Amino acid sequence: MEKNTIIAVILSVVIVIGFTAWQALSSPAADAVQTEQTTETVADTGAQEAVEAPAAVSSAVFSPSLAYNSGAPGSFVPSGEDGSTEPVIFQNDFYTITFDPAGAQAVSIKLNQYEENGDTFELLFRGEDDPGAFLLYAGNDNTNPIDAVFNLESMDADTVVFSREFEKIGADGNPSGEKFTIRKTFRIGSAEYMIALKIDVETDNQSVSPLNYNGYAYTLGVEPQVGPSFTEMKNNNYNYRRLYVMLPDRNSKSTVRLSDGLFTYEDPVKWVELTGKYFAAIVIPKTQNNYYLTAVETTGDTPVVQKDSIYLSVPATYGSSSDVYHIYMGPQLKQYLSVFDRPQDNSFGLSDMNLEKAMDGGGALGWLENALKWCLQMFYRIIPNWGVAIILLTIMIRLILYPLSKKSTQSTARMAELQPKMQEIQAKYKDNPEKQNQEIMKLYKEYKISPMSGCLPLLIQMPIFFALYGLLNKHFELRGAMFIPGWIPDLSVPDTVFELSFNLPLLGNAIHLLPVIYTASMVLSMKITQRTQTSTQTGGMQWFMTWGMPLIFFFVLYDAPSGLLLYWTVTNFISIIQQQFANRKRKKERDIEVEAELAAAPKEPAKLPPKAKKKK
Repeated sequence: MEKNTIIAVILSVVIVIGFTAWQALSSPAADAVQTEQTTETVADTGAQEAVEAPAAVSSAVFSPSLAYNSGAPGSFVPSGEDGSTEPVIFQNDFYTITFDPAGAQAVSIKLNQYEENGDTFELLFRGEDDPGAFLLYAGNDNTNPIDAVFNLESMDADTVVFSREFEKIGADGNPSGEKFTIRKTFRIGSAEYMIALKIDVETDNQSVSPLNYNGYAYTLGVEPQVGPSFTEMKNNNYNYRRLYVMLPDRNSKSTVRLSDGLFTYEDPVKWVELTGKYFAAIVIPKTQNNYYLTAVETTGDTPVVQKDSIYLSVPATYGSSSDVYHIYMGPQLKQYLSVFDRPQDNSFGLSDMNLEKAMDGGGALGWLENALKWCLQMFYRIIPNWGVAIILLTIMIRLILYPLSKKSTQSTARMAELQPKMQEIQAKYKDNPEKQNQEIMKLYKEYKISPMSGCLPLLIQMPIFFALYGLLNKHFELRGAMFIPGWIPDLSVPDTVFELSFNLPLLGNAIHLLPVIYTASMVLSMKITQRTQTSTQTGGMQWFMTWGMPLIFFFVLYDAPSGLLLYWTVTNFISIIQQQFANRKRKKERDIEVEAELAAAPKEPAKLPPKAKKKK
């Protein structure tokens, strides 16, 4: 293999690995929000000026020690009798939500139109002892939950209302008689994936702040994790959880980068998103207020090995207050996200939310990814099997790229003819590398072969490679899509054919067959290429190109989704067939050229045998 081709192939390996790591850390469509570990504020590059600590009410006016149920002066405790602790279950066409009256929190949010492992899909991934979603915390202390038992006021076709009365503790450590009520009203979409949460803090005394802790009234938590469930989060591009924010003055989301598992931000946000590959939780606060945003990621040996939580802290105010949050909890599909751009398209009257930007797209290659998605869906309509659709899409792409790949394979076949002359040059000038390269270049020129012919098609195909990588890695319709029963039941995950009782180094305990087939096809392709090309490379380099590089790809792609590996495996086999065809065609052409050369060569007149002399 030519030196430049080797460089291009190795560069491709580096690009693939780098691209995987880059996508796991950033969004193609976003500028990263940079954090600073100085105070509780974070500067956002290119955003508006940072606002001082948001406080509709100065924290100096009130006691900063108010906390829930601590028994200390300034804290507050539930008032009256506890209501029922029985779970409250709400159900419509989109959701089945289980509320725990303790804190009026959602401990289960199931999406009725989707399944996971044969059961209704659970969007809220939590352990038994983990808090649920929509739990309130006292002030800005997300370790102090307001988990008193709330009373169920009402529940109808689209609304669930909880409330609880609280009483402050006076300076003497006893209830002061100063009471207030926290009411949580959930309006749950019946025609779209959206939950509107209204939080009312009601008091008869408009000159005091019912809730205040360090200048904040309460913190709303959306936690602990977005499903589906997992036992290990490698944070690669095949499975991930990411946090994005959309600022009011921006047209694109920004990636939140956690430092030591923490992110804080004081400026108003249009929305904040916690997402995986297929599902997302997007919190839309009232952006005209100053909310203090906190994101926390914790890992450990717990039922949920990685928890990603969003907290919005609300400034304290005098008297009664009312805040409304809209929380999208559903699939990352444009038809569900885009309805919130026009008020007439959704029952919540939301507009210009730009939630479709919450989807993980292809960035600069988004147009190409969308075009390929359209073709993939077209093939699926013809043959309703996503695996077959991927194969047909692969064949279509190879046909489109055939003119480029044809020149490359023809050049590869022609270079095979130069092998004897190349070996002669290498032997003749083995002690003079500079002269050796000059003679090789003369040989290329004489036979009209470009050493870059194998690199150019590879570089031109890279945009398609990256677009397909993004498409097949996270195309929603591939989730749960079966290709071959008993082997590949889900194209969005690796094809697990067997699970060991122990872990293999670098691989884990799951045995995947498709990566083995892909690696074998890559080795076969490399072997054919090695047979048809010539090079100055050493035996060690030949071994690396034939075995080493496929082995690297084997480990890099071992946990890749089946749909992605299916495309690359089919691509390898098509390349093998194409190269073999080019080799045979070139051999026939060469045989014809040799016959023509022999036919055109001047013929010497046939020598007649000497005449026998006559005897006299």
